[in-house]
Amino acid sequence: MTVTLERPVGTTDPITLVDPEVTDRLARRITADQPGIDETTARRIVGQAAAFIAASGQQPGQSLVPSTLVDIGWHTFILHTVDYAAFCQRVVGRFVHHVPTDEGEQVPDGAEAAHERTLTAIQTAGYTVDAELWGTAADCNQCHAGCHDSPKSG
Repeated sequence: MTVTLERPVGTTDPITLVDPEVTDRLARRITADQPGIDETTARRIVGQAAAFIAASGQQPGQSLVPSTLVDIGWHTFILHTVDYAAFCQRVVGRFVHHVPTDEGEQVPDGAEAAHERTLTAIQTAGYTVDAELWGTAADCNQCHAGCHDSPKSG
């Protein structure tokens, strides 16, 4: 028996925001750097990172946070600075900065609220949320496990 899940009406698969060559490059880097993540999952991570970045750019100052897996995609994308800057300019209209929290610093209203706010922002922006990749919000300090978007609109 085959089960086909349809995308909700009015949403866009965020992987379509990323140039296919860039998607290939990022997925290869993720699978090389992250043991246990296969190419299919890496591509899903790239798509959700794109949705996170796009939603963050539309919601400056909202302290949106990626999940642990999506954070891998965001960090990988940032390392490809030319591709990342071009993506931000094309999709958001400006650079979306990466702002890690300091050791012990918390999101003002808590990680769970930020996690829910992030998923709502992605959906409101019109992108599909891949729920399997959003299990828990990343706990970021020193840029190692999860971060938030730039709190400034400029």
